[in-house]
Amino acid sequence: MKFVDAGQLYVSWRWEHAPDQARVLVLPRTLVQGALDALAQAVPSPLPGESAHAALVRSLTHGPLVDRSREIALAGELSRALLPYQLAVELNSLITQGIRPHLRIQPSPSTALVPWESLRVDEGERTIHNADVSVLPPATVRNSLERKVSPFDPDGPVVGVLDSLVPALGAVLGSPGPELARLAEAHGIGRADVDRDFLEGALSEASRFLYVGHVTTGGHALDARMHLSCNASTTGRAALLGAHRPLTAADIALGHRPDAPQPWRIPNRVALVACESGGDTRFAEPSGLVAAMIHGGAEHVVSTRWTLPTDAGLTHLVPGFPADTSVLSHAVLAVDAAQAAPDPIAALAEWQRLQATRWEETGDPEYSPVIWSAFATTWAPAPTRPAAVTWGTNA
Repeated sequence: MKFVDAGQLYVSWRWEHAPDQARVLVLPRTLVQGALDALAQAVPSPLPGESAHAALVRSLTHGPLVDRSREIALAGELSRALLPYQLAVELNSLITQGIRPHLRIQPSPSTALVPWESLRVDEGERTIHNADVSVLPPATVRNSLERKVSPFDPDGPVVGVLDSLVPALGAVLGSPGPELARLAEAHGIGRADVDRDFLEGALSEASRFLYVGHVTTGGHALDARMHLSCNASTTGRAALLGAHRPLTAADIALGHRPDAPQPWRIPNRVALVACESGGDTRFAEPSGLVAAMIHGGAEHVVSTRWTLPTDAGLTHLVPGFPADTSVLSHAVLAVDAAQAAPDPIAALAEWQRLQATRWEETGDPEYSPVIWSAFATTWAPAPTRPAAVTWGTNA
């Protein structure tokens, strides 16, 4: 399912068992923009001219994502605006046959924030109750001629970065609880001062990569930045922020050493638990961190659509939020477990489905979609290319 912004919003879809039967529809902008604007007002990512703190206050203190009745209304409005009736009929036909479809969605910039998993399709039911959902990267990314998908070994090395020490930036997780401590021990995560040179070497032999930390968006997709413990002596394409040099998507895709640029080798599975780590789709040319990971060899990349509030932020801003709950830590554990599963997309969907059910039944802010529906898995299996043609002569 692909969305295209060209004045109006265009949507096309096809079933892989019937690739010659594509459907194309125009969704008039006047009928969809209201729902998209309401979503932008609801999520904790900054609006133009808004500070990050003001965005968190707007979203978490009185926004619909932390109020069940208002969130249900928004999820229904988005569903009616963006899921064409014909597609809904086709999906319902499969579901009534006991078939759980897999929706692969390529968003446009105007639909980049849409949490497809949480769209409300029936009383008490979200998309994720009936279908698995993944992000479809553009063909130019997934079918790049230089791309070679890294193999996945379920028993292979896992590289983890949990709250790497970054000058001038605070911790994402705060004080990690015992569950995260066990996760760090299981993955051998002992360093808090991981820089790009160490990380590049560690990823060259890994099967998985788990990053929990800071991501910031630049002026263009290739300038999307991960923040490691990189000081002023490190090389790369980003300008220094004081004594710190961020690691950009361009550094990963093209290499960060100016004298000998070499693209990074990326493991088969990557999880980027960080604010707006999946911001590629907001740009007309989606070439951010997710694209860089796919270009380097990743097949499954978990990322987030919007700013992830910390547990401290949730406790401080969300009315009635339980102070002894670590929602973000639980999300990290769920994402890591999904990445280790045979089918990462289905495994993440199972966690999101449980969160959605609890939110529908209780309205408990611990299960608010502000966290679980921020996550999406981009799936880019190895491209299938036609066999080479060999030319010869007949004697």
